Amino acid sequence: MDAKKGKRDVALYVTTANLTHDLTRESIPFNKKNNQTPATIVLNPAVRYQEMDGFGAAITGSTCYNLLMMKPEDRRAFLTETFSSKKGFGFSYIRVSIGCSDFSLSEYTCCDQKGMENFALQSEETDYIIPVLKEILTINPSIKIMAAPWTCPKWMKVKSLNTLVPLDSWTDGQLNPIYYKDYATYFVKWIQAFNAEGIEIYAVTPQNEPLNRKNSASLYMGWEEQRDFIKTALGPQMKAAGLTTRIYTFDHNYNYDNIESQKDYPCKIYEDTNASQYIAGSAFHNYGGDRKELLNVHNAHPDKELLFTETSIGTWNSGRDLPMRLMDDMREVALGTVNNWCKSVIVWNLMLDNDRGPNREGGCQTCYGAVDINNSDYKTIIRNSHYYIIAHLSTVVKPGAYRIGALGQIEKDIIYSAFENVDGTYALVLLNRNEKAQAITVSDGHHQFTHDVPGKSVISYCWAK
Repeated sequence: MDAKKGKRDVALYVTTANLTHDLTRESIPFNKKNNQTPATIVLNPAVRYQEMDGFGAAITGSTCYNLLMMKPEDRRAFLTETFSSKKGFGFSYIRVSIGCSDFSLSEYTCCDQKGMENFALQSEETDYIIPVLKEILTINPSIKIMAAPWTCPKWMKVKSLNTLVPLDSWTDGQLNPIYYKDYATYFVKWIQAFNAEGIEIYAVTPQNEPLNRKNSASLYMGWEEQRDFIKTALGPQMKAAGLTTRIYTFDHNYNYDNIESQKDYPCKIYEDTNASQYIAGSAFHNYGGDRKELLNVHNAHPDKELLFTETSIGTWNSGRDLPMRLMDDMREVALGTVNNWCKSVIVWNLMLDNDRGPNREGGCQTCYGAVDINNSDYKTIIRNSHYYIIAHLSTVVKPGAYRIGALGQIEKDIIYSAFENVDGTYALVLLNRNEKAQAITVSDGHHQFTHDVPGKSVISYCWAK
C-alpha cells in the first residue's frame, strides 16, 4: 500500500468478522478542523519501542506441494498478492525447516548417512522448497527467511545424556555432545547451500520446540544443552565461516511446557556470556502459557530481541470459525505479541489443502493453513484468520518500522498498535472486538482523521506525515 500517492488521504484496509469487508481497501480524508470524537488516539513518535523485522508464514513441504500443484499463473497471482509490497499485502518473513518438519512430505535430514562428507540437500529442498522460495524472491527480493531443524540426523541421537545409548528414531532423543561440532557444521553447510542458490538465510534457531519429545520429528534440547551447543560449536563455527545469520534461542511455548527445570529457558542461556555473545534473542510459540512471558523476558534482558515464530489453527480451536478466530488471533497473536516487544510475527503453514494436508502420520492431521486450497482444482482458496492477521500487519507496517507510543480514551475492547515507517508514513493497526461500531479520531500532532470503525473488525491505517 502506498500512502504517499494521496497525501491528503488516509489509506486503510478493512476486514469485518462477517466478511462484508474482506481486506477491502478504502481511503478517508484528514479532518480540516478539530472535531475529536469521545474516542481519540494520539500518536507519540517520540516514544519508540522495538524495530520491526516483518510478518509472514511458514513455507513447509506441504505448502510447497500445494503451491506447485497450482497452474503457474494462478500460483504467481497468489504469491504476488501475498508477498508483493506494491501489488499485494507485503508479507515480509518466511520460516522454513532445516531438513524435515511435521509438515514435510517425508522424514529426512540432509545427512542421513553418518559423516558430514555425506551432507547434501534432498529432493524436498531441490524440488519443492527452493523453487518456491526463488519464485517468492522474484516478487519480494528483500524477504527475510529464518530456519529451524525439527531433528538432527538420527546417527547423532542418544536416548539420554546419562547413558549415551544411540537412538534410531525420528522422534525424541537428545543430541550426543560428541557431535556438537558436526551438527554445527551441518548448520553451516545448510546455510551455505541455500546461499549458493541465491537464498540468504537471515536467522536460525538451534531447535524447533526443544521441549517437545512427541512431534513426528523432534529432539529434546534442554537449556543447558542449547547453551553449550551454541557457545562451543554453533556460534564459533558460524562466525568462522563468515556467516551473518542471526541465532535465536528457544523457539517454543510461553510456559516452557510446564517443565520446572526449563523455566526461563532463554534467560538462563543469556546469563552465560560466552553463549550470549552469539545470540540475537529468543523466539516463542503460543501452544501453552500466557504471552505475558514475552514482557517478563524483555524486562529481564531488554538488550535481546523477541520473535513470535509459530502458531496454528485447527479442529481443536475452531480454526474455521472466522468470526471468533479473527478476533482472538488478532488480539493474542498479532497485536498481543507486538505490544509485548516482538519484532516479528510468523504463523505456521501458509497453505494446506481442504483435507488439511498433505500431512503425515505422527504429524498434525488436524491443522488448517493460513489459507486452504481446494485439492479438486488447486485454484479455489479460502483465507483463514492467520492470513488476515498477517496481511493487516504487513500491508501497512514495513520492515524497519518502529513501534511508537500511542494513547487514547477508548472502549476496552479496542486494541491497537502504532508505528512509524522508514518511508515517512505512520501506521495504525486496530481491532474492534465490540459488536457495535465505534467512531474514533486519530491524531499524530499534525494531522487527524475520524473513522467509523465497524463492529467486530480489524482496520489497518497508513498515512504520510
